[in-house]
Amino acid sequence: MPDLRMSDMLIVQKELWERHKDEWSPMEPQYARNHLLWMIEELGEAIAIIKKRGEAEIMSDAEVRAAFVEELVDVHMYFNEVLLRYGISAAEFSAAYLSKHEKNMKRDYKNERKYFIPPK
Repeated sequence: MPDLRMSDMLIVQKELWERHKDEWSPMEPQYARNHLLWMIEELGEAIAIIKKRGEAEIMSDAEVRAAFVEELVDVHMYFNEVLLRYGISAAEFSAAYLSKHEKNMKRDYKNERKYFIPPK
C-alpha cells in the first residue's frame, strides 16, 4: 500500500495541473483563495456524509467509507493547490508542521479550554 510523502503529493498535483493548465487557473498566488474556497466546499461534502450516514457506517460500510475518503482526498488536493500557488515547498511545510507540533506538545489545553467553555 502506498504511503505518499508531502513532496510526492505536490509532484502529482503539479502533474495534474500541467495536464489541465490551459483550462485551469494559473499557478499564481492570486488564485490560491479560490482553491481554499473549493477546499471548504469539499470539506462540507465530507461533513455531509458524517451527518447523513454517521460514524458507524463510515467505519463499517465499504461504499460509504470510500465516498468519505474520496471527499477527504479532494480536500487535500485543493490544499496542495494552495501550497503550490503560494510556492510553499514540502520542506517548508514539514518544518512548520513539526514546529507547530512541538509547540502544541507543550500547551496546556485543559487550562486554555476553560477560557472558551463556560463552567458546568
